[in-house]
Amino acid sequence: MRDEKIGAVFSALGDPTRRQVVEVLASEGEMTATELASQIPVTRQAIAKHLSTLSDAGLVASETHGREVRYHLTPAPMRQAVAWMAETGAEWDERLARLRARFPG
Repeated sequence: MRDEKIGAVFSALGDPTRRQVVEVLASEGEMTATELASQIPVTRQAIAKHLSTLSDAGLVASETHGREVRYHLTPAPMRQAVAWMAETGAEWDERLARLRARFPG
């Protein structure tokens, strides 16, 4: 299950527009889809689809305030993906070190 969640994070962040949405939310804080569309050169409908994908991956959450739906980042899935990359990188570092020790030069 953990791999599935991490895969969803990487898949969601594989799109440059979604990465831009994450960057804007990280710098500006909570925003509506309309507010995001005013800062990113795509339609509000496209932003809504990107937000849905980011939400499915657990990277954003929404709250309704009256008639507005405001989106904010939820960093836990990103932290899990970063931890996976660090663990995997450490494993590869160990393997490469063993290879270097066995085959110096």
